[in-house]
Amino acid sequence: MTGEWVEWHRAYIEDPSMGDRLRLVQSRICEALHRRPPGPIRVISACAGDGRDLLGALAEHPRGRDVRARLVELSPELAAAGRDRAAREGLRDVEFIVGDASSTSAYSGGVPADVLLFCGVFGNISDADVRATIRHLPELCARDATVIWTRGRFEPDLTRAIRGWFAEEGFGELSFETVPNTTRSVGAHRLTAVPRPFRPEVKLFTFLPREERPSTLARDHPGVRASTGTP
Repeated sequence: MTGEWVEWHRAYIEDPSMGDRLRLVQSRICEALHRRPPGPIRVISACAGDGRDLLGALAEHPRGRDVRARLVELSPELAAAGRDRAAREGLRDVEFIVGDASSTSAYSGGVPADVLLFCGVFGNISDADVRATIRHLPELCARDATVIWTRGRFEPDLTRAIRGWFAEEGFGELSFETVPNTTRSVGAHRLTAVPRPFRPEVKLFTFLPREERPSTLARDHPGVRASTGTP
């Protein structure tokens, strides 16, 4: 499966909308860093790929050197590419772990986090697993932490439910933006409730077989269109 995600990253060259989504994610990361008080900032990224969202945001950000990041990625090739870029840019406190981002144990030692990235996850798992992941996020969060996430708005549009699930778990919505003329969307939520104790070995989600993923079904069936509802 790891080769699949290497190929997926190559689409950044061919699909301008992926670059548009990337810039939205990086903008939300920069805003989250600006909101943090002085001192170290802990960041975790699930299914991080080569970390281009976080690394691109940190490269020029005035708080970039305050970040202590753990990026969890199953593909050794993508993790190695991320490590190389972090080293080139002098980001010594950015750590890439080759491992299973679906288990909370992957984040042990990196939490509670001030900024959490769950980008490229929710479109590849079941609706029930999206709900379960959000339910457990307060266990990974520091006080006032920001969670940044992505999900396509193809019908049936789960983003409305996702935003409601965040609210049920004690998060306030900071923003929800869409890439024009695409199904791509980026959300950011801030934990307003009290964080909950971290528990290792909790299973957050399972990636579906490729042919069963909502993102694949939307791509393979042109009749599945983007939601036209108000974000």
